[in-house]
Amino acid sequence: MRSTSTNGRWEHHGLLPAAKRIPSFVRSLDPQLPRDIWVLQVGGLVNAFGNGIVLPFLIIYLHNVRGIPLGIAGLVAATNSVCGFASGFAAGTLSDRIGPRRVLMAALCVMALAMALFPLVHDAWQAFLLYGLSGLGSGSFWPSQSTLISGLAPRGRRHSAFATQRLTMNLGLALGGLAGGAIAAHSFTALFLLDAATFLGYVVVLARLPEPALHPERGAGGYLDVIRNRVFVSYVALNALVIATSIAAWVELLPPFAKNQGHVSSQGIGVLWAVDSIVVVVAQLPAAKLVEGRRRMRGLALMSFVFAAALLGFDAAGYWTSGWIAAGVLSAITVVFAAGECLHGTIHAPLVADLAPPRLVGRYLAFSSQSWQIGWILGPAGGGLMLPHAPFALWPFAAGLQAAAGLWALGLERVLPRSVLRTPHVEAAPAGLVAGPPG
Repeated sequence: MRSTSTNGRWEHHGLLPAAKRIPSFVRSLDPQLPRDIWVLQVGGLVNAFGNGIVLPFLIIYLHNVRGIPLGIAGLVAATNSVCGFASGFAAGTLSDRIGPRRVLMAALCVMALAMALFPLVHDAWQAFLLYGLSGLGSGSFWPSQSTLISGLAPRGRRHSAFATQRLTMNLGLALGGLAGGAIAAHSFTALFLLDAATFLGYVVVLARLPEPALHPERGAGGYLDVIRNRVFVSYVALNALVIATSIAAWVELLPPFAKNQGHVSSQGIGVLWAVDSIVVVVAQLPAAKLVEGRRRMRGLALMSFVFAAALLGFDAAGYWTSGWIAAGVLSAITVVFAAGECLHGTIHAPLVADLAPPRLVGRYLAFSSQSWQIGWILGPAGGGLMLPHAPFALWPFAAGLQAAAGLWALGLERVLPRSVLRTPHVEAAPAGLVAGPPG
């Protein structure tokens, strides 16, 4: 009788039905993706682990270990994206013509070579050369990988496929950031060699996947057709602004800012990196579910305003706190920043793929990836020059640009095609497509 009475009280307060809804909500997060997509995510996890080991410590390695001035180190980081322009557009065309899997495997091999040689860097010109070589691979990596995901995932589940990609890659980054913080305290050489090994591990996984079916008219059209889509070009420019003043700034500039202004240790920076990645791992699929049926550009506007608030928080934390207290405050603010990343990971790439004609998906995604490259040029280069002279002005300036990006997104919504305004529901895809293409 006591048990019945207790259940009655739970039901009276509405808590028991809520508890029963939790398993149903968890089941609703299942992205229902083909097996080939999950295999691809395994490779992405391995690759992201290597990136998580190196990226937070690249500028620290160049400046604090090799004695390269901070402004030059920022330009080295930007060189990766500059050189990505030399390969990104070609990768989009090749992905449409010969298949994205082959292009992605070649890009990974190039990046493995560059990272394996990075411990030999002692002068700035060597860093420019090797990180430029890595950029040639990176410029091909993103459009080919995005085209591969778009080809292997059913159209109605693209947002779930890209959200899952962001989840697995951030899980790898989280594990890599934690490992990198410990390894960097002893050996930067080990960081770069392990990163090179993870690129090759991704190649092994890709060898087990099929090429998606190529469009019958894959030889028709070109980048002039992409440029004529003014709405898409405006969207790409918007993304470049967002990346330059958010993710690129966080990855490349927050670690040296935290170390030199907040006096955060290498281990603390590794924890900061891991917090961002863990939040994305936990929140990415719920974010993908949350945006289903909702207007995409409003979601991107919300993302920019979230980024702006977080950037102001980073500035305040670096100014008012120090050491492990600074690491803790920066980590708390990073939770907010990561929420914006979840919105971007769910909305951006699927919208690009939906805007593209099927025969030009690779070229559209390559053009979109160049907005990341532009962001990674402008963010580290401009911020790297600003950081030594006005470190506490950098983050408010970036926050102001993020607020402008939010308003831009709201204006762009009015000219988007009606068919792509909203993120589709998972249930919209025919169940028969879940099996994916034949292996």
